[in-house]
Amino acid sequence: MLVEPTTTRENFYVAMTRGRQSNQAYVVLNRPDDHAEPHPAEHLDATARSVLYGVLQHAGAELSAHGTITAEHERWGSIAQLAAEYETIAQAAQHDRWARLLRTSGLTTEQAETVIDSDAFGALTAELRRAEANHHDIDQLLPRLIRARSLDDADDIASVIHHRVAQATARPARSGRTRRRARLIAGLIPHADGPMSEEMRTALAERRRLIEARADAVLDAGINERESWTAHLGPIPNGARARTLWQQQARVIAAYRDRYAITDSTPLGITTESTAQKIDRARAEAALSELARRGVADERHRPAPQVSRHREL
Repeated sequence: MLVEPTTTRENFYVAMTRGRQSNQAYVVLNRPDDHAEPHPAEHLDATARSVLYGVLQHAGAELSAHGTITAEHERWGSIAQLAAEYETIAQAAQHDRWARLLRTSGLTTEQAETVIDSDAFGALTAELRRAEANHHDIDQLLPRLIRARSLDDADDIASVIHHRVAQATARPARSGRTRRRARLIAGLIPHADGPMSEEMRTALAERRRLIEARADAVLDAGINERESWTAHLGPIPNGARARTLWQQQARVIAAYRDRYAITDSTPLGITTESTAQKIDRARAEAALSELARRGVADERHRPAPQVSRHREL
């Protein structure tokens, strides 16, 4: 059968279960008519795997009224939705702060206003927030990066600054014993800080609480329903401190699955496509590795079973 981005899961299932000799799918990645209007579900950088994954997520059957309400509740209460709301609020809450910093960082007045009005300004501020969550002193770092090399010949100043910040903050501000844990909500979303209105701060705090509660709920549901991906998390430790540390790492994986609608039996699903998801996947992989390391350590320190010996009569 021919599989397009608009194919529904139900149609795909029917077509792939009717062949007598074999069932083969041919995935459409482009169209012969370059002038045709693209469908909203189509992506220029799509791969056969990403199209098939999208088809499996695309249900075409009509839901009951109860099912529709449940699906809508899940969608609006998901980490994907809550994270998008958090980042939108954070961008608005920190706009004046970053604009003020750019105007006093060594740019000319014209350059600063060009950056602030640029379409790339949002991505730049998100990068600044990420760097600050990793404990970099942005107020000191940004002026130094801007003054490092001239920007007079740059076509897109905002993108150039974004690249410099990303390169300079690729690693946490400290390492070794002085390294501090990044300020990430549910292990994925950089925390927004700095001066802002109380209204914005309250809105961000509420989204943060909802994100963390949702991640815990997804984790608890997976464990209670014995979903296969939870087997990779290892056993839940008995001690209070060990259990808390386990919960922190397992929550990251649950949050990642919910944010990107992962339904695979493995914890992190298929290989990612977007840059943002690759960053989050790296964080989730680190959490999974930490769980594995702790599981091995717990196993080594677990006391050996005592074998009772009885004297034969």
